[in-house]
Amino acid sequence: MHNEHTWKERTEDGGKREVRAVKFGGHWRIQAKLRNDPQWTYFETPLLADLVELREVLFRKYQRRRAAVEDVLLINSLIVKRGGESKYADSE
Repeated sequence: MHNEHTWKERTEDGGKREVRAVKFGGHWRIQAKLRNDPQWTYFETPLLADLVELREVLFRKYQRRRAAVEDVLLINSLIVKRGGESKYADSE
């Protein structure tokens, strides 16, 4: 199953940034681009802010039964490994 999640956000200078997270083969791949950029930037190590936003996107989808709880917990554990705060006690 192709597992893709996309969101848009504003940068500090007012530009638009689109972020795409794709889960394939049990691994997450996160990419982003600014509105005027012709190509996507692929992150070997995703930004902590992108991981936190992905967790929020996944949790909202989980509440509507459109995402698996395992995905939410996996992203949460990646956030904890990167030094971020855990939102869920089960993932520690």
